[in-house]
This record gives sequence, C-alpha cells and structure tokens, in this order.
Amino acid sequence: MEEIIEITTEFIRLDHLLKLGGAVDTGGQAKFAIQNGEVTVNGEVCTMRGKKMRDGDDASYKGRSWTVRASLPEKNA
Repeated sequence: MEEIIEITTEFIRLDHLLKLGGAVDTGGQAKFAIQNGEVTVNGEVCTMRGKKMRDGDDASYKGRSWTVRASLPEKNA
C-alpha cells in the first residue's frame, strides 16, 4: 500500500521520511535500515540517509511505500 507524505518544504530527508511515515521509531533505526541497503528510492537501493526526497519521489521499506507530495506556498510576484 502506498502512502502519501505531504510536505510544505522543497524536500524531506529520507531518514525523516521513514520516521514521519511510521516505518521506524528513531533516527538511529532509520540510519541503520538505510545504510544496510534495506530502503529503495525510486526503485533503486539508496544508502544515503540524507537523500533529499522531492515532490514525486517514492521510497519503500519492508513492504511499505511512500510518495512525497509537496504543496509549496505560492510566491507573490
């Protein structure tokens, strides 16, 4: 099942996404899972916990997946 992670910033770090998505309880658990090659980003194994996840990117871990959706505030011209 795919879950949507909505952000109001340009990106979210992969380790933070795993915590926000409820995949792990701590940053240490996220770091361990990512560095052990257990997480995929856009279909490829990613070992960078600071990977910047932007609008449309997806991550998977232990049968769960998340897609990032950014709702950035419009800039006044």
